[in-house]
Amino acid sequence: MTICKYLKDHWLLFIGWFSFVGITCFILWLSPEMKLTMSVMGYIVLLEGLLLVLFLVIDYSLKKRWWQSIETSEHPPSLQNYLEYASKHEEKMSQEYVNGLIVEHQQVMQQAISSQQEQKEYIDSWVHEIKVPLSAVNLLLQSLEDDIPEKKYYLLENELEKIEDYVEQVLYYARLDSFSKDYLIQEYSLKEIVQSVIRTQANYFIQKNLQFTIIGEDATVLTDSKWVAFIFRQLVSNAIKYTPKGGEITVEIQRTKEGIWLSLKDTGIGIPKKDQRRIFDKGFTGENGRKSEQHSTGLGLYLAQKLAVKLGHELSMESIEGEGTTMKLLFPFLSYFNEIR
Repeated sequence: MTICKYLKDHWLLFIGWFSFVGITCFILWLSPEMKLTMSVMGYIVLLEGLLLVLFLVIDYSLKKRWWQSIETSEHPPSLQNYLEYASKHEEKMSQEYVNGLIVEHQQVMQQAISSQQEQKEYIDSWVHEIKVPLSAVNLLLQSLEDDIPEKKYYLLENELEKIEDYVEQVLYYARLDSFSKDYLIQEYSLKEIVQSVIRTQANYFIQKNLQFTIIGEDATVLTDSKWVAFIFRQLVSNAIKYTPKGGEITVEIQRTKEGIWLSLKDTGIGIPKKDQRRIFDKGFTGENGRKSEQHSTGLGLYLAQKLAVKLGHELSMESIEGEGTTMKLLFPFLSYFNEIR
């Protein structure tokens, strides 16, 4: 605390001092034996003023150490640090109260962290457990391929794939906070990652009669193939969902000075301009999501954006309503010691 702030906080003391000096002078003026002159009044004011200054200096010095222990001008405040150096009863009461609040906060936070960890472990376990009956249902459906109409077979297969995609979203959402424990950066062929994702979506391309084209030469990128495949699958799923039958989806791999660009362009309905700045927000479905026949969770692009940032990639979007959307994923070059690639 600065001296100015200290003096401002002790305004009541100054009022009391002026009142005391005034009463003293008034009493001396009323005394018949005492002749009060201006010099005497000046001497009284000077003497009592020196006593006031001495009191303020001593009080400020004693409290300065306590203030310094709680001021946070150099470091941000932390609920991990307890207050110390209280010497007076008033300071000790404040210190005990604040430290008690810190202890209570730490206990609440620890309970919340434990609860969150238990919930995450349960979700991880549930996701792995649910994959077993899903795989069994998938095998059972394949065994019934010749016994049911082809149209119903493909509809059932599509619904199973949607369930698996939603389960996968839950798993990746649960792992978002512990991302650093579950990734491995290596060199991967970008075209192989793209083709592996497209193969999983082949049924949708066939049923909607969508034309797929990949442009550009293959490129090797530093990333984690599992997480990037999940990101790209969310982009492909959205492109398929909002592209009408007979449309076209194009993937382009392009090398620039910034890095390797992976672009996914569709000829779908596009994104309204008012929704474009919010498409990466958690739970945002937008006008297209509300009007679409297929339900949208609003988590796909949110997870894709979050994971891209954690991997050091950059996910962006360009869209013209009624003409289509282009999603771009940048794999930047890693330059060491100012090397130019």
